[in-house]
Amino acid sequence: MSQQTLEAIVFDKNLDSLKILDQLLLPYKTHYIDIESIDDAFQAIKLMQVRGAPAIAIVGAFTVTVDVHRSLQANEKRTVAELVNKIDYLVTSRPTAVNLSNALNEIKQLLRSSFKDSEVVNEAVFDVIKKYSVALHEGDLDNNYKIGDNGVKYITETLKKQNFQGPFSIVTVCNTGSLATSGHGTALGIIRSVHAQLTKEAGNDFWFEHAYPLETRPYNQGARLTTYELNYEKIPFTLICDNMVTSLISSLSKKRAVKSSTAPVKFIIVGADRVVKNGDSANKIGTFQLAAIANYFNLTSSNEQDKIKFIVAAPNTTVDHNTATGDDIVIEERPPHELTTLEGPLVSKNGSIGEKTVVGIATPGIQVWNPAFDVAPHQLIDAIVTEDYPVHEKQNGEFSL
Repeated sequence: MSQQTLEAIVFDKNLDSLKILDQLLLPYKTHYIDIESIDDAFQAIKLMQVRGAPAIAIVGAFTVTVDVHRSLQANEKRTVAELVNKIDYLVTSRPTAVNLSNALNEIKQLLRSSFKDSEVVNEAVFDVIKKYSVALHEGDLDNNYKIGDNGVKYITETLKKQNFQGPFSIVTVCNTGSLATSGHGTALGIIRSVHAQLTKEAGNDFWFEHAYPLETRPYNQGARLTTYELNYEKIPFTLICDNMVTSLISSLSKKRAVKSSTAPVKFIIVGADRVVKNGDSANKIGTFQLAAIANYFNLTSSNEQDKIKFIVAAPNTTVDHNTATGDDIVIEERPPHELTTLEGPLVSKNGSIGEKTVVGIATPGIQVWNPAFDVAPHQLIDAIVTEDYPVHEKQNGEFSL
């Protein structure tokens, strides 16, 4: 296995060059891809070599920066209007994640407020785009640490209100860590912060003991990427399949050990690709069922200490203030082969890693439905944690975003 890294996006401010970590090769191989044009980025985002709503927004912005830089170096002539058309094309690479469209639309607004459509793209245009992109990247990292700290505050307050004592566990889905952002992460960032701050030695009556990342079929971001990050950070965790959550929560609530831990699940923390005005939240497929599972256990328990909180963690850049409810979110459908095949390296009995291959796991030629996301309704969400504090909680059953 090659040297591990959690740096998903590498932008060189001096050379104005961009590299992204090819996440399709993780956790077995570390390889960076050069992004030199908008077309390069479109393919990388579409193929999910880079993924995660904040990360693809940052890559999108840096890509426009690099594309303009290379065009100027080659002395190519194009108008601001032509550049805007290319930016619109890049937005279509992942339609559900609002961060990408938000960032690129802000770049378009900056261009149109400072330049005429007919003007030729020049160094002044480049400077505006680069300044915005660098600020987006640096701001996202700062906001992720704030999300982590706000998540710790919410979790601490919740456990104190419940008079909960002892160790607790957290369930998460997909990958929402450094690999999906500029660093630290959103939902996984909260787990990082909880692991660092809510230790047994911290002096509280409760402490974090274990994380349970879901495999996250059909693309296995949890198995490939979240376990990679948790292992890198030495955070205690156990990987489970998507359909094991109810058994996990039930077993732990009855003090039946899962491996060596009996710490009950107290929180399910997920990221988001789009949060709309009423709090409905689009995230990786399977998120809705996690919210429904938490709701079931809460309805069937009379003990407040047993309640499970369902938390959405996302920066404000993920909030879509123009969409009223989750019914209006466009859900991307992925290609059938992502569900009917598995792709990865051959692993020998002695653990050595071989060549990458594709293995079929379904009857050839069948009909497949493969939505990439679903929408957790706001009624099942307890809190939306952003970089702002206090966290968003419902008043009279409704969020106000």
